[in-house]
Amino acid sequence: MVPRLKEKYATEIVPALMQEFDFKSVMQAPRLVKIVVNSGVGEAIQNAKALDAVVHDISIITGQKPVVTRAKKSIAAFKLRQGMAIGVMVTLRGARMYEFFDRLVNLALPRIRDFRGVSRRAFDGRGNYSLGIREQITFPDIDYDKIDKIRGMEVIIVTTAPDDAQGYALLKRLGMPFRD
Repeated sequence: MVPRLKEKYATEIVPALMQEFDFKSVMQAPRLVKIVVNSGVGEAIQNAKALDAVVHDISIITGQKPVVTRAKKSIAAFKLRQGMAIGVMVTLRGARMYEFFDRLVNLALPRIRDFRGVSRRAFDGRGNYSLGIREQITFPDIDYDKIDKIRGMEVIIVTTAPDDAQGYALLKRLGMPFRD
């Protein structure tokens, strides 16, 4: 089964991007490469159970088991030792990536309180987009009664676009609700 967003990309978005940017080949049109969902859990230093809760939440949201990230350096002020588990991350590609992006844009972002759109200034100069979500409960998959604490996450959308203009055009056509 092909995700509906991937089908829309192939049939509608690629021809529109080719016309807008005067591309000669279909392969010049920017496309999504991967989406990385990352959540830092600073409280995991004192409470190891906090990491298990985040792993559970991220795996429900993304549909994929996250990797536990570990500290690269020891920092005495934070009581952090090298090798301690301090976060989780998931890299989504292919069909899962399109499904997650679809749910992010159509279900999670509109559920954020006082949401007026995402900022256009979060591009990195190479067509990639970063987005912070303050509450994991904006995703309808998470049961509000079963969470122990509200936690946030970062979502990084990596594209093949060489610059921000092409990355913006791609994400806008995929349905990302940008502020005007």
